Amino acid sequence: MSNQSDQILVGDGDPDLDQRLSDELDAVNAAATTGTPAARELTVQLSDEDGLVGGLSGWTWGVAAGIGMTWVRADRRGDGTGARLLDAFETEARARGCTHVFTTSFTFQAPGFYERHGYVELFRWQDLPVVGQADVHLRKELV
Repeated sequence: MSNQSDQILVGDGDPDLDQRLSDELDAVNAAATTGTPAARELTVQLSDEDGLVGGLSGWTWGVAAGIGMTWVRADRRGDGTGARLLDAFETEARARGCTHVFTTSFTFQAPGFYERHGYVELFRWQDLPVVGQADVHLRKELV
């Protein structure tokens, strides 16, 4: 129910709002999954003398893991760096009790990379983020 004092604000990023939403959703999730530890971030990175070579950023929660971001420096793409990072992520996810990993990749990024490493396409949203491209959703069983 709304009232006359309600105010909707629309804008760019708001770290305070993001934190509040995260805290509120964590409380809802904890109540719905009693006995399951809270979600944990999971990151993997590789550096050399020139700095960051690449990394993966994601999370684990219960039996699920998710990869949110993957990046490898241009001069190291195709040399196995991505595979090493992915293997380290999956190894830690297994150690945390995860049985599967989810990720998404736009068609102009690296869905083929994930498929070569055992990920299976669940579905894709065509014409996202632009006409002619797609957002590919993938999953891998870890057991």
